[in-house]
Amino acid sequence: MSPSELSHSYRAVRERTTALASPLSAEDCCVQSMPDASPTKWHLGHTSWFFETFVLERWARGFAPFDPAFRVLFNSYYNAVGDKHPRPQRGLLTRPGLDQVRAYRADVDARMQTLLASSSEQELLALVELGLQHEQQHQELMLTDIQHLFSRNPLLPAYQTQAPVAPSSPGLRWHKFAGGLREIGHSGEGFCFDNEMPRHSVFLQPYEIASRLVTNSEYAAFIAAGGYANAALWLAEGWDWRIAQGRSQPLYWRGEVGDWREFTLGGLVALNPDAAVTHVSYYEADAYARWAGARLPSEAQWEHAATDALDQLFSDAWQWTSSSYAAYPGFRIRPGAVGEYNGKFMVNQYVLRGGSCATPPGHSRASYRNFFPASACWQFSGIRLARDA
Repeated sequence: MSPSELSHSYRAVRERTTALASPLSAEDCCVQSMPDASPTKWHLGHTSWFFETFVLERWARGFAPFDPAFRVLFNSYYNAVGDKHPRPQRGLLTRPGLDQVRAYRADVDARMQTLLASSSEQELLALVELGLQHEQQHQELMLTDIQHLFSRNPLLPAYQTQAPVAPSSPGLRWHKFAGGLREIGHSGEGFCFDNEMPRHSVFLQPYEIASRLVTNSEYAAFIAAGGYANAALWLAEGWDWRIAQGRSQPLYWRGEVGDWREFTLGGLVALNPDAAVTHVSYYEADAYARWAGARLPSEAQWEHAATDALDQLFSDAWQWTSSSYAAYPGFRIRPGAVGEYNGKFMVNQYVLRGGSCATPPGHSRASYRNFFPASACWQFSGIRLARDA
């Protein structure tokens, strides 16, 4: 990407982040609903911190930080950079105020545009592109964190004026694949994160994969059949999680069998039976798959099948796979703080593939590897079934 193209992309991505926060009040932007979520104000600050810390501090002439305290306040998990404010306490940061964080964004943007207009160094441009992809990830997190926050409010406020209307779900078909020796991983064209490389060979047994995602009505049938009460369907850890959480339906479902509603970014609405079920944990996805006489696909199967005519690959929900999040053969963590981006999280997590309705357009691709703990369900995570051929 040329400096001028990157400058244009920078402006577009940064403006979208600001637009996503625009429906929110200052109070909305400050609150943290759980340790895994972050306040919108923190997202606004952290995405600016990334460019100030990793780009401007190194390349901008006469660099001076906007506020030296922000280096700690808006550091997420980069130990090589220095101290960081505890993640569970981000909601306590009533100061700096939202206006000051917005001023911080404007200051960083002005300095970044000046830098991009005066430099074409490839290392700098590559790091800026990584920063934009990083910000797009936070755009998705902003939406999922806002939904979780509003779901805890007894007023059940709507972020959007109207909930998105999902199209009718097509009939489920099974796509068959012969298996064999296949290539997965990023092909080398365009941007990718380091955990998508290197491209390598995997051997796949013959398998089948569903043409679309599991729907709300199909998942409701699992509930009606006593799926949450049947320990035989659940992994032992998942069963313990279900009991501890008191879980008997997906995170944002309200009501009871036959009268389900769902809390969405558009507020509390009648459950759309044809929409993909979302906000389910790995435990729930695995239990449903077992009840349905199927299983979850491996990430290699998912990526291999993504070249076929499958529906809802990148549009509705991230799709749990049975694959633990681990390094590909030959993976090497990059030196320096940026090397902390992915590699150090390769433990106790599962891979999700695809994309969701909250994923920025064009951000995902077939080789993209999202990852979360098995208990995570505040993301738009859903289910695509697979089975042995």
